[in-house]
Amino acid sequence: MNWIELRALNNLYITGEVRLNDTLEKSGEINYLINSLRILDRSHNKLFILYGFTEIYEKDYLEKYNHYKAFLSDNELLKHQLRFEESDIKVLMGIKEDMDTGNLLPLREQIIKKEATVRIVSLMFFKNEKYLLGKEALINAVKTLLQIEELADDKDLQYKYVLECNNPKCIVLCENIDFLKRPILARANNIELWYAGGKNIGKLDYVDTRGLPIYYSCDWDFDGLFIIYPLVKEKIPTIELLTPNGTPKDIDETEHNSKWINNSRNIDFLLSHDQMELIKELILNNQWIIEESNSLIEMIK
Repeated sequence: MNWIELRALNNLYITGEVRLNDTLEKSGEINYLINSLRILDRSHNKLFILYGFTEIYEKDYLEKYNHYKAFLSDNELLKHQLRFEESDIKVLMGIKEDMDTGNLLPLREQIIKKEATVRIVSLMFFKNEKYLLGKEALINAVKTLLQIEELADDKDLQYKYVLECNNPKCIVLCENIDFLKRPILARANNIELWYAGGKNIGKLDYVDTRGLPIYYSCDWDFDGLFIIYPLVKEKIPTIELLTPNGTPKDIDETEHNSKWINNSRNIDFLLSHDQMELIKELILNNQWIIEESNSLIEMIK
């Protein structure tokens, strides 16, 4: 759902009716409430509540709406024409939380120092380098929360981002940015974290590991294991894949885009026996393991 749908449902809860617009007519959520639950009625270019709407709204939507509205209002992001997706709001809330705790400050400094582009920031927080393109309101919201005045708008993806520590004992190259947003644990255990940006591994041609052991942490899905890791291994032959310890998630239930498919690339020689067995089990159960759900320290141990 997006904010327009969430706001319309709240207006229905308060007034009992709202005027239809293109967003509401095409809304999967609204049509589900009309056709499946039959707690909304659509007529005369308006939506009207039916018996049962109030109970379901209070149970499934009200608390969430108030939570999002308070966040958007408190951070001066609540505009009349706001169209943020619910997933966007959750990302923005995560940025705000990590800024408040100080977790994002080292990464913020690098974003400013390296003049990060919109694409890079999009990849960091939305896991898609093109997601933010053309979404000025969302870009401005990210800049506001990061307390950054400008982001570059070119396509330079040549920087890697590093969370440094005193006396590093090893390096972990992360597929996603999440571990770099939690610096205390990594630094306390003398782990230097790198982020290159998923499939954007061309910059790894120039890395220097300084003789330190280097490991790869990734989503255990088709893209992470069969596409990205072999490419990383070609660039850094000494890198070793970390075995995850997070709880597997159902690919369909989490609406994950990287699905297991038949692939001619044989990566058995890159993996241990236990890792291959885990992959087989994930494929059999149509599951994946999210990188940030793992314990980084336990994986390295």
